[in-house]
Amino acid sequence: MNVFDIIGPVMIGPSSSHTAGAVRIGRIAGALLGEDAVKAEIGLHGSFAKTYKGHGTDKALAAGIMGMEPSDSRIRESLSVAKKRGLEISFYLTHIDGAHPNTALITLTGADGKTVSLEGASIGGGNIRIHKVNGMEVEISGEATTFIILHNDTPGTIASVTQFLAGQNINIGSFRLSRRQKGGLAVMTLEVDSPVSGGINQELERLPNIISSTVLAPQ
Repeated sequence: MNVFDIIGPVMIGPSSSHTAGAVRIGRIAGALLGEDAVKAEIGLHGSFAKTYKGHGTDKALAAGIMGMEPSDSRIRESLSVAKKRGLEISFYLTHIDGAHPNTALITLTGADGKTVSLEGASIGGGNIRIHKVNGMEVEISGEATTFIILHNDTPGTIASVTQFLAGQNINIGSFRLSRRQKGGLAVMTLEVDSPVSGGINQELERLPNIISSTVLAPQ
């Protein structure tokens, strides 16, 4: 545990779990979409569902989706900012068996119809865990530079990605694979030990069987 786990992040209040963590979940959803969202559907589970208005979770999630930091003073007005930007946001209450009490389901749509969905939890002190991307299980903390690579589940695909990263002198700290079915759509998540240049995504997407690659800077 470090000092920031004790005193919490620099943030707009009132709660690190309901505000700072929610902003970080929203930021990752926005980064995965890779463009400005025009529509956001947000399901709230557990204590998020019970107290989201009083604790400003709705504003925090909206702010994160638009790329704001947890310390941004505009968080308090984020729903108005979203409306001005043409971002339509709707909230609904839901229940997810076994989920952390502070869990949100976010589905974003971009102007060209691209969509991304995410399930994430705020676990305290501004820390988060992303558990699903596009319905597939992942484990993302947002604390390290992370690649999220959507691909076809074919032999050699994982090896081609890891060999490419090794050739770029990028060390992999953790790896996880999730797939809907053998030979179908899959997602690999890789946390790496150092920052990476933006051009690496484009090079990864040129590898065989890679559908898309997103790199998340530490949130």
